Amino acid sequence: MTATLPHHRPIRIHSLTDAEAACAAAADLGVPLLLVSAPGAAASAGAGWFAAVVRHAAARHPSVAIAAVLDGADRPGDALAALASGIEAVLFTGRADVAERLADIAGQRGARLLTALPVALDLRGVPDPRRACREWLGGQDDGQVAGHVTE
Repeated sequence: MTATLPHHRPIRIHSLTDAEAACAAAADLGVPLLLVSAPGAAASAGAGWFAAVVRHAAARHPSVAIAAVLDGADRPGDALAALASGIEAVLFTGRADVAERLADIAGQRGARLLTALPVALDLRGVPDPRRACREWLGGQDDGQVAGHVTE
């Protein structure tokens, strides 16, 4: 049920500044990028905010292939609302039977439902997010120095 992603080093963002730093680093390195919202952002920030942040960052860095995942946590209503609003990929960590139904709905909309992600670099509170992203995306940092890694 979990869609596979070609990106193995996702970056958790909390702001437009984070998204732009991640995009700039990916552009520097010429690598694709997987942006993941803050945990539970489908409820706290909303799908509209997340889509606008990703759209703006992508417009400033058109050379970067960006995939983006909105974190719906374990709340099926938030995941469903995100899918209904046009979000292309949603993370849902709730019950497996609910995830199966949401995955079916996502598939009908041409979207993906994920139930897990690879370890991610979380940019919350990172003093130099662009450098942290460059190191993370370049495989030079395990995330322990420049930022913190979330499972």
